[in-house]
Amino acid sequence: MIKAIFFDLDDTLLWDQKSVKEAFVATCKVAEERYGIDPEQLEEAVREAARELYSSYETYSFTQMIGINPFEGLWGNFLDEQDDFRKMKEIVPGYRKDAWTNGLNALGVDDPEFGSELAERFPQERRKLPFVYVESFRILDTLKGQYKLLLLTNGSPDLQNTKLTITPELVPYFDQVVISGDFGKGKPDPAIFEHALSRIGLPREEVIMVGDNLMTDILGANRAGIKSVWINRHQKDRNEVIPTFEITHLEELFPLLEELNQAVNVD
Repeated sequence: MIKAIFFDLDDTLLWDQKSVKEAFVATCKVAEERYGIDPEQLEEAVREAARELYSSYETYSFTQMIGINPFEGLWGNFLDEQDDFRKMKEIVPGYRKDAWTNGLNALGVDDPEFGSELAERFPQERRKLPFVYVESFRILDTLKGQYKLLLLTNGSPDLQNTKLTITPELVPYFDQVVISGDFGKGKPDPAIFEHALSRIGLPREEVIMVGDNLMTDILGANRAGIKSVWINRHQKDRNEVIPTFEITHLEELFPLLEELNQAVNVD
C-alpha cells in the first residue's frame, strides 16, 4: 500500500529549465540592443563559459555531491552556514561576471563592465520568472490528504527556499521538505532517501519517488529500495538506470497509484 509520495522539485513540479531559458532570453536581449549580437549565440556562449568556469573551482566536487548546477550558480546567493556554501558565496560574484564577460568575448565583444551588468541582470530576470507545470497544482490538490507528501530536492537551502518563496503556493502541500544542502548529501546517495523515510515515518515499501532525473531521483530511489517513477516529458532515452515506472505526464500517477494499491488489496 502506497502511503507517501516523495516529489523532486526542479523540472518535476517547477519548470526550472524554462525559467532559466527565459532569464537568458531577457538578459541576452539587452546585449542584442547594445551590441547587435545574436541573443541565442550569446546564451550558448555564456552557458559554455559557465560550465567551464564552474568545473574549475575548488567547490566543484561539493556542488556535484549536493546537486547544484552551473546555472543555479549564475543566480543563487548561497547564504548558507556550511563552509563550502560560504566559499561559494565568495566565488559566485566573480563567476557570474566572468561567465558573461567570457561569453561576450567569444562573440568578439570585449566589455567587462557590460559583462558585470548582464551578470547582475540575469538573477533579477530569473527571480521574476518562476514557472510551474500547469498540472502540478491539480495533481497536488488531488493527492493532498490521501497521501503524505514530501519534497526531496537537491541544492542549496538558500536557493531552493528562494524558489519556494517565489512560488509560495507549493509549500503548503508538503508535510516535509528535505533539501540536500541541509542534510549534507544529495541524491542519488541512498542516505538522503533513508533520512526522508525517517522524516515521514514510513517503511520504504509504502513510499514512491517521482522525479525527472534518472541519475539522481531514480538511481537514488532504486538504491534505497524505494519504487521510482520517472517523469519523462521530453521522450528522453533511458540509460542504464531503470525506473520502476515511466510516465510522460504527472496525471498518469493516478492510475498507477490505483493499480499499486489494488494489487495490495488483492493480495
